[in-house]
Amino acid sequence: MKTKPFLAALSAFFGVSSICGVPAVAQSVLPVDDELIVVSSRVPMPLRRVATAASSISGSEVELRGYSSLADVLRTQAGVAVSNSGGLGQTTALRIRGEEGFRTLTVIDGVEVSDPAAPQVTPLYDHLLATGDVERVEVLRGPQGYMYGADAGGVVNIVTRRGADALSGNLGLEGGAFGTRRYNANVSGGGELGDFYIAVNDISTDGFNARADDTVLADNDGYENTTVHARLGLNTGNLGRLEFVVRDIDARALFDGCSFPTVHDCSGEAQQSTARLGFDYDHGELMHRFSYAQSETLRSNFTNGVSSFVTRGEITHAEYTGTWSTSPAHNFVYGIDLENEAIRGSDGAFLEREQDAYYVEYQGRFSDRLFVTVGARHDDNEDFGGHTSARASIAYVRATNDGASLKYRGSFGTGFRAPSLFEVSYNRGPFAFAPAAEADLFEETSQGLDLGIEFTASGGSRYSLTYFDQDIEDEIYFDLVGFSGYVQETGQTNSVGFELEADVRLNDYLRFVSNLTFNDTKNADGLQRIRRPDQYGNIGLHFRSINNRLQIIGNYRLSENSIDEVFGLGRVKLNDYAVLDVSAAYTVNDRIALHARIENLGDEIYEEVRGFNTAGRTASFGVRLSLH
Repeated sequence: MKTKPFLAALSAFFGVSSICGVPAVAQSVLPVDDELIVVSSRVPMPLRRVATAASSISGSEVELRGYSSLADVLRTQAGVAVSNSGGLGQTTALRIRGEEGFRTLTVIDGVEVSDPAAPQVTPLYDHLLATGDVERVEVLRGPQGYMYGADAGGVVNIVTRRGADALSGNLGLEGGAFGTRRYNANVSGGGELGDFYIAVNDISTDGFNARADDTVLADNDGYENTTVHARLGLNTGNLGRLEFVVRDIDARALFDGCSFPTVHDCSGEAQQSTARLGFDYDHGELMHRFSYAQSETLRSNFTNGVSSFVTRGEITHAEYTGTWSTSPAHNFVYGIDLENEAIRGSDGAFLEREQDAYYVEYQGRFSDRLFVTVGARHDDNEDFGGHTSARASIAYVRATNDGASLKYRGSFGTGFRAPSLFEVSYNRGPFAFAPAAEADLFEETSQGLDLGIEFTASGGSRYSLTYFDQDIEDEIYFDLVGFSGYVQETGQTNSVGFELEADVRLNDYLRFVSNLTFNDTKNADGLQRIRRPDQYGNIGLHFRSINNRLQIIGNYRLSENSIDEVFGLGRVKLNDYAVLDVSAAYTVNDRIALHARIENLGDEIYEEVRGFNTAGRTASFGVRLSLH
């Protein structure tokens, strides 16, 4: 399939929108402004009042799209790009607005799912599945997540389902290309005293040959993942709600290109266990939320069947978040965040660090049109001292007589990232040499601005345009020229661009859901940053039958003007590509539902990382059984 020029895609973006007309968008749907979103300020806020660039994906949409990897779901959103090195379970980087994947904080039910033993404390997107227990996924773009301690990438907030009503369960079975087998089951229930939701998800695939230069073994690089999740709640009446959440990931992947000289008989194992105990107390104008969370990540790699390294990373988190509503129009959010990171290496080395923080944000509503937030967070890092981050945002909403609205919004935020334990220890270890071994690493700082305009039609259709401009000062990166270790750039990296989004109700049965991102990234030398396409996006249609039994969603994903860097070759251009995925679900009755998916329908040949293969056309089919 030939790649369409990106400008042609842009024409399609506006062309489809322009045919809607007033009658089409005036159809009755749920009011968009009534949607609540948590990721912007850690507490629920109506979307109408949110001035940051945030979006959400419902659990039903995650289920309909049918992707195995959560990263594939997220890449359908504005400003989100993904690079994968050879299929399911292989190294996966999720970049928001062109920033590195480790600059994005990812939390599941309030628990950070990063591995502190990874080189730069990276979320495990290699092993995060798009599981059926997901209720909602929220994305905050840019350095606006100061309340989380995040820096220039953004925040991904994943909320799982809670049990409700009578005892019920679901069972899902799926099979597809490359010998892929996927099973999932859940059971849930709830009442006045409490609720529970327990889910098991298992996937295995034979995979394909991940690396193009593996011409000797040329073997399939398979993958296995079992994820178990439980969310239990106890309602204590006037005393509040007690909740316990636990999640366990056990994964194993075959891959290519380990060791030196290069070996293609490689495998890796990853186990991540997370748990959180929380207590919420709502007392009218005062709300209190306490939580204690732990995560442990164990990673082991093997070369020719022999262990090559083992790492263990641990994060312990204690936090308190309070809300004080002095009046219906004025609200304060404040909190304390205590974190301990620890890593253990194969050689028995043990490193740990504490970082304590406190934050406060004022949220003001001035009439029904003007909404303002102003806040700051102070972090005290055990090794790198104190740093204060801040954010201010403003939204102005104009309503029309026919129920439509126009929102102008803007936000500015700052952040910082201390050198990771791994970066510091590597530069002090036996494999580092000058200049890295002589470098005294210090914290990176970041700042970002975004300005947006959103139009919401009376029928619920929504259009938005966002401009963003963000910088990182003193970026830390691995020396790919001399391989000396981690060095620090004495300058700024920059990411600037536009995001276009449209969610258009064409009629009662058809929606047009698309986004396009124009992203100009520069390193401190003024060169384009690697694996960051200048233009990328999604053009999609969502069909729902008159009886709601049949749903079909098609997504056309585009990427243009991306480069990579290869040892011995320098900077090389990656081919532009366009990939069409189509998924469908049919409800037979209240107990049986069928679903099917074709990915890369046009059998596009492309690379997201130079030298690593991607899958051609693949198909899968499954059934879901409801037990109640």
